Amino acid sequence: MPDFRQRGDRPFRPERDPCEFASTEDAADSTAVAPRLLVGAGMVRQVAFTLNGKAVRPEVDDGRALLWVLRSDLGLTGTKFGCGSALCGACTVLVDDEAVRSCATRVGDVAGRKVVTIEGLAANGTLHPVQQAFVDRSAFQCGFCTPGLILASVALLHKKPQPTREEIVHELDGNLCRCGSHVRVLAAVQAAAKANAGAVKGGAR
Repeated sequence: MPDFRQRGDRPFRPERDPCEFASTEDAADSTAVAPRLLVGAGMVRQVAFTLNGKAVRPEVDDGRALLWVLRSDLGLTGTKFGCGSALCGACTVLVDDEAVRSCATRVGDVAGRKVVTIEGLAANGTLHPVQQAFVDRSAFQCGFCTPGLILASVALLHKKPQPTREEIVHELDGNLCRCGSHVRVLAAVQAAAKANAGAVKGGAR
């Protein structure tokens, strides 16, 4: 688990890529917090994959976390940094229609695969059925965890278009919501499944 205690009078800033220090001064600071996420140690190369229906080839350290490539290099900030230990689900994306924790997935591991982030769900200005169900049921408050919850729900409904209540609870148990909107999340997933199971299954590009 990353240590988010203060380093001197400067708080650690999780919104930045923790693989990089803010400055050379930080790098020389022996009190700086050592990042414990994926920190690379691969080799810099072009990693080709499909992102939200389009081919991309970022030139990156292939051992770097997919989360930071999406956020820092490709500008897709809908994918959130939460715990950094694959425990909270805020960083969930789809890889070949499966929900994965992007903070614990090396970008090199998605080479040749299909990645979908929250930005890639809506099509032609129309929300994905799961997104629409979350809106209709007000299944969020602050919204920080919502992208991960939506993508985990899409993955579930892709595998099982008509899940039971217990199956939804089990599948989303690893996606934390600090605001406590779990009851409305459950209602939204059930509504999406009931309203348009076929569209939900085909929605993840």
